[in-house]
Amino acid sequence: MIPVANLHLKDLYETTVEFFALRSPSFSFRAFTTDDSDSDHSLPLTPRDLSQVPDLIDRLQKECADLRVKLHAAERAQPHSVCSLGASTAASSLYAMRRDFDATKNELSRTQAELSQLQDRYKFLERTLKETRELLKLRDGEIETLKKEKDKLIADRRSRERPSITLDRRRSQDIARRRSNSSQSLLSQHVRLSADWTEDRDADAASQASSSRHADSDVGTSIVTISVEEQAQGRSAETFLTKTDSWSGAQIIEKVHDLNSEILQFAASAVEFCTFAKQRPAQAKISQTKNEVSTRLGATLTHILSSRDHSQDPMLVQMALQGCISFCVSRALSSFCIGYQSKANTALTQIYTRMFQSEPQPTSSRWRALTHKHIHNLYPKLDEYAIKEMTETILRWSLDVFVICGMTDPQPVSAVLEPFRDRFKARVDRISSSACKLAKITKEDILSANFEVVCAESGRPFDAQEMIDAFEEYGASKGAVLCTTELGLRRSTSNAEESTAEVEGNAHVEQRFLLRPKVILESAVEMIDQR
Repeated sequence: MIPVANLHLKDLYETTVEFFALRSPSFSFRAFTTDDSDSDHSLPLTPRDLSQVPDLIDRLQKECADLRVKLHAAERAQPHSVCSLGASTAASSLYAMRRDFDATKNELSRTQAELSQLQDRYKFLERTLKETRELLKLRDGEIETLKKEKDKLIADRRSRERPSITLDRRRSQDIARRRSNSSQSLLSQHVRLSADWTEDRDADAASQASSSRHADSDVGTSIVTISVEEQAQGRSAETFLTKTDSWSGAQIIEKVHDLNSEILQFAASAVEFCTFAKQRPAQAKISQTKNEVSTRLGATLTHILSSRDHSQDPMLVQMALQGCISFCVSRALSSFCIGYQSKANTALTQIYTRMFQSEPQPTSSRWRALTHKHIHNLYPKLDEYAIKEMTETILRWSLDVFVICGMTDPQPVSAVLEPFRDRFKARVDRISSSACKLAKITKEDILSANFEVVCAESGRPFDAQEMIDAFEEYGASKGAVLCTTELGLRRSTSNAEESTAEVEGNAHVEQRFLLRPKVILESAVEMIDQR
């Protein structure tokens, strides 16, 4: 800061003239004289010259007063500005410090608040962890208690079931041995043991101890062997007594519906492919064909087809074709294994029928499933052969129906078969393939019962409990059955017990229709004529 001089001088003179006059006695007013040629001589002052002195003094006094005023103003202004400058600087620094202090204080308060929140959360988590540990400890205790109770219950159950299991095992062993003619092997074993015992008894006394120890080890080995055999027999019995099905009844019904739909579509397309004449061909030419069709559809329907005019409305021809294909499929599915040798099929069907009537249901079903499975394992291409044969049969039988209905094509059946095969082979292959798949399902994948795809016999009386009239909406159901247009599904269950099967040789078979076949009655012909 600039130092301020003290201008308050002691004994300050009033005027500058007085100051110079007192300090310089020889001071004269030469300055107010004018130069002339007589400058070497001093002239005395005139009153005019003296009158100029007060004016100068007045002017100097005014200047002095002005300077004094300015000085006083400067004195007053300088300390005030310095003080104001210092005060403003101090105020600004104080304001900055206060602002920093407030910011620091706010930050500190916020940090303290966060710290308190973290402390509260830590306490809450610690309390939760403690409660969770207590709950886990209680849960572990409950689990241990339940395990002990479970072990105790299992032990009690085993102790109660052990006698019955032993009796059942002995019973199954006796039955298995009796059925497998294992008595001969047991007898031979006893004979061998008796011979060994005789040889050991005739030995000397020194070797009796060692031979007895050897016999004990043989007895232990035989006991172990018997226990292993019992386990194997138990597993085999469990395999034959299981009733697990891979398909439900509803799924099999859906498969039969799909098969009926494919048959209907093929019959409608095939009838549209052919045209029929009003004039009947000579009976001598079609007599053999009529006889063959009669074995499939019955004599009544064969006569109706061969004597009626189908040129305008081939509806009856389509229904007859559906009946012919349904008969073919049901006959194939009734065999034990589709496509297998006819003699072997007949023998296997008889064996299974006898077993179904005299053995428990699981036993006969398991035998059927295993036999059917291993036949296909021995002949891997059996399905392919069966599909091919069924397709050819359906195509040939379809043309036979068209021939007796008055097909207009003048060519022989053998010549018409080739274009007919080219046109409809793919459709018929789907029918054959669906039938083979359905056979595999009913023969191998169903163990709880016996499922049969059924077709109503031609000529039998109508039974509303076992079949459906296709024209029941148009009138009363009258007359005998002409043909089956849609296949049905029947479920058979054998309730045979071992004791009754051995004594009586027959079983109580429970049958139930899951899907009734749809049939055409004799009254349907009149309804078709009225249309």
